[in-house]
Amino acid sequence: MRNIWRIYKSDWRNLFKVPIAVLLIAALVVLPSVYDWVNIAAVWNPYSNTSGIRIAVSSLDRGAEVKGRSFNIGDEVLASLQTNHSLGWTFVEADAAVAGVRRGDYYASILIPADFSQRMAGILEGRLIKPEVQYTVNEKINAIAPKITEKGASTVTAQISEKFTETLSGTVLTALKEIDQEFQSELPVIRRVEQGLFRLEDSLPEIEKAGRLVLKLQQDWPEIAASASRIAALQDKLPLAGQAGAAAELLDAHWSQISTAAGLLQNLEERLPDLEKAAGLVTELDSRFSEVDDVLERASGGLADAKEIVGTAAQTLPQADRLAEAGSSFGRELEQFLAESSTAFTAVPEAVLQNLYLLQQAADAAVQLAGQMPAAGAEASGEQAARQQNGTESTGAEAPVVRLLTGPQTDEADGLRQAADRLAAGSEMLAHTSKLLRAVDALTPEAVGDGDLSALSAARARFSAAASQAGSLADALQGGSRPGSAEWQQLSLTAGQARLAADSLLSGFGAETLPAIQTGLQQLSSNARLAAQALQQAPARLEALDTMLEEAGSVILSGQQALTALQQHLPAIRKEVHAAAGSIAGHMAALDSFARNELPRILAALPAAGSAVHEAAEFARNELPAAEQKFRAAADLIRTGLPRADLGVQRAASLVRDDLPTLEEAVRKAADTVRRVKEEVNLDEIAQLLGGDIKNKSDFLANPVVLAEHQLYPIPNYGSAMTPFYVVLSLWVGGTLLISLLRTGVDTGGRQYRGYELYFGRLFTFVTVGILQALVAVLGNLFILHCYVADKVWFVLFAVLISMVFVTIVFTLVSVFGNIGKGIAIVFMILQFSSSGGTFPVSTTGHFFQVLNPFMPFTYAISLLREAVGGILPEVAVRDSLRLVLFGLLALLLALTLQKPLAPFIRKSAEQAEKSKLIS
Repeated sequence: MRNIWRIYKSDWRNLFKVPIAVLLIAALVVLPSVYDWVNIAAVWNPYSNTSGIRIAVSSLDRGAEVKGRSFNIGDEVLASLQTNHSLGWTFVEADAAVAGVRRGDYYASILIPADFSQRMAGILEGRLIKPEVQYTVNEKINAIAPKITEKGASTVTAQISEKFTETLSGTVLTALKEIDQEFQSELPVIRRVEQGLFRLEDSLPEIEKAGRLVLKLQQDWPEIAASASRIAALQDKLPLAGQAGAAAELLDAHWSQISTAAGLLQNLEERLPDLEKAAGLVTELDSRFSEVDDVLERASGGLADAKEIVGTAAQTLPQADRLAEAGSSFGRELEQFLAESSTAFTAVPEAVLQNLYLLQQAADAAVQLAGQMPAAGAEASGEQAARQQNGTESTGAEAPVVRLLTGPQTDEADGLRQAADRLAAGSEMLAHTSKLLRAVDALTPEAVGDGDLSALSAARARFSAAASQAGSLADALQGGSRPGSAEWQQLSLTAGQARLAADSLLSGFGAETLPAIQTGLQQLSSNARLAAQALQQAPARLEALDTMLEEAGSVILSGQQALTALQQHLPAIRKEVHAAAGSIAGHMAALDSFARNELPRILAALPAAGSAVHEAAEFARNELPAAEQKFRAAADLIRTGLPRADLGVQRAASLVRDDLPTLEEAVRKAADTVRRVKEEVNLDEIAQLLGGDIKNKSDFLANPVVLAEHQLYPIPNYGSAMTPFYVVLSLWVGGTLLISLLRTGVDTGGRQYRGYELYFGRLFTFVTVGILQALVAVLGNLFILHCYVADKVWFVLFAVLISMVFVTIVFTLVSVFGNIGKGIAIVFMILQFSSSGGTFPVSTTGHFFQVLNPFMPFTYAISLLREAVGGILPEVAVRDSLRLVLFGLLALLLALTLQKPLAPFIRKSAEQAEKSKLIS
C-alpha cells in the first residue's frame, strides 16, 4: 500500500513541476463538461421553438350547402390556423406550396382539396366518402422535422374532425331535442301501456280461474238448462196451485165450524156415560118396562141434542174434506216442484256472479286495446310520413316494433270489432240479469234492493255506450281513416267507466245481494215445504173425524128411531125392547172404543192442523198471486233467455278454449319483451339524453375524453431530462481522453514494484482526474445551466461514483490490452450509446441492442442519475449503484488476473506498432 501511495504522490508531484502538464490536466477536466453543457443547452427546450418550422397551407375548398345552410371547412381551418403559433403556418397558393416544399423553403405543405366540404357533408346525405387532406413533406431537410410537421398535420385533421363532429352533433342533437318533445308527450302513454300490460299479466291467473269456471259452467250447462226447463214447465201447474190455495182459504174460513164440531165431539165424549146410562135404561126398561115412559122421555131429549150436534158437524165436514183434499194435492205437487228446482235456485246466484266476471274481463280488454291503439297509430303515421318525405316505400322489414305488437290496420279493426261484440253481449247480459233479479225480488221481497236494479241499468248503459263507440271506431278503421287520439281516449274513458261499474256490481252483489237472494230462496222453499206437509196430513185426520161422526149419527138415529117407535108403538116396542137393548149395547161398545181411542188423537192434532191450514190460506191469500206472477215472469225469462245464455256460454267457452292460451302467451311474451327492453334501455335516461344543453353535449361528443395527466416525477424542460444521458456520455468521453493523452505505464526510476502496485498507483491518479471531471460537469449543470435536479447532493455523489467506475473500466482496458484496449473503449462507448436507452426507449431499438442493454454500464449509470434528477426511489438507486460497483470490481478482477499473462504479448504488439512510424 505504501508503494501505491508513493506512485500516486510521485505522479502529482511530477505533474505540478510542468505547467504545460497542469494546463493539459485542466483541459482534460473541463473538456468533457463543455461537451455536456453544449449538448444540454442545444436541446434545452426544442419543442417550444417549433414556430420556426414553416409549413405551407393552402385551400381549394369550394364549400357545400346542406338543407339551406352553407359552410366551407377549408376557410374555417385557415381562419383557425391564423391564431395557432405552434408551428410556422404559412398561407400560400397551392402551386407555390408544392414548389416551396420541393425546394426546401417549407418543411411540409397541407392542401385542402376543392371537394373537401362536399365529402364531409356527404354523411348527411348517405354518401360515405372520406375527405382527404393532402400532406406533403420533405424528409431530406431534417430527420426530426418531418415528425413534427406530421404532428402538425395530425393536429389539423383532428381540428377538422373536432369541428365537424361538433357541428354535426349540434345538428343531430337539435333534431333529437325536437324528438324529445314528442317523446315526452308520448311517454305517459307508453307508461300506461306498460302498466296495463303488467296488470294484465298479473291478472292472468284470475283470468285462467275465470276461464276454468266458464268451462265448468259449459260442462254443467245441460243440467242447469234442464233444471231451468223444469222450472219453466211448472208454470202449467200453477192453476192447480191456485185451486189448492182456494181450497186452503175455504178450509180456513170454515175452520171455526170445524173447531165447533170438534168441541161437540168432545161434549159427546163427556156425555158418553149418559149414553151408556141410556143403554142401561133400555136394558132396565126391558126388565122394568113399566117405568120406561119417563126414561124414554129423558132419552129422547138427550138423543135429540146429540143428533143436532152430530148433524151440524156432519154438514160442515164434507166442505172441510174437499178443502183438505185439494190442499193435500197442492202440497205434494209443491214439494215435488221444490225438490226439482233446488239446483236451479242454487245456480241463479252463481250464474249472475259468473256473468259479472265475464263483463269485467270484456271491459278490461277494451280499456287495454284503447290504450294501445294511439301509440301504434302514432308510430305507424310517423313512419309513413318519413317514407313519404324520403320518397321511399316500406319493404315490410322496416316495420316498427309497435306494428309487430298491434298488427296492421285491418287487424286493429278486427280487434275493435271483437271488443264491440263482447261489450254489446255484456249489455244484453246485464238486461237479462236485471229481469232475472226482478223476478227473484218478486218471489223473495227485499232480497234485491232498488239500488242494485238501478246499478244494473246504469252498467248496461255504459256497456252499450262503449260497444257503440268501439263499433264506430272499427268502421272508421275499415274505411281507411285513422281516428284521433281524443276518440281513443273517449273509448278508453267509457270502457273504464264500464269496468268500474262491473267492479262495483261484482263487489256489491258478491258481498250482499247474492247471499240475500240465496237466503230468501231457501226460506221460501222451507215455508212452502212446511205448508205442503201440513196440507198432506189434513185429509187423514178429517177422514177419522168423518168416521167418528158417521158412527155417532148412526147410534143416535138408531136410538131416536127406537124411542119413537117405542113411544108410538109402545106395545109393540115392548116386544122389541129386548132386541133394542141388545143393539144399543153393541153400538155403545163401538162408540165407546172410538171415543176413548181415536177421538183423543184427533182432538190433539186438530190445533196443529188448524194452524197449518191457516198458514196455507194466508200464503194462498197474500203471497200466492204475486208468487204466481213472479214465477210466470221467471219462467218466461228462462224460456226466452236460456237459448241466448246458452249461446253466450258456448261462445265464452270457445274463447277460453281457443283464444285464451294464445292471449296468455302473447301477454307473457310482450311483458317479457318489455322487461328486457327496460333492463337494456332506461326511458328516463333516453329522455334526459335527448334533452338538455345542446351546446355542451355537442362539445362533449366532439371532445369526449379529457386527458388527466399526473406527473409522478415532473421535470420542467427537455434539457434537464436529457442531463443524465449527456453527463454519463461526457464522463465516458473524459475517461477515453485520459487514456488517450496520459500514460498508463509507470516510470519506476529503478525501483522494484509489484504489478498490482503499479496498476493501482496509476489508477488512483486517473480516478482523481475523473472525479474532477464529474464535479465540474455536474456543478456546471446545476449552477451554470440551472438544470432541474430533485436531489442535488445525490446527483453529485452519483456522478462521482459513475466517473470512478468508468475510469476504472477504460484504464483497465488500456493497461491490460494496450492500444487495443483504447479501441475497445471506443467501441464499447458506441455500443452503449445505442443500447442504453439514453435518447430513445430501448424497446424502440433493434433486438441486438435490446439484448446488450442489461450488460452495459451506461444503462445503470443513466438510470442512477435519472433517480437524482426526477426523485429517488431507494430500491432503484440501490440496485443501479450495486451493479455499477459490480462493473468496477469486474474490471479490477480482469486487470489483476490478465495483466501479467498478457504483458509479453501486449509489449510485442506495441513494438510492432511503433515500427510503422505512425502508431506510438
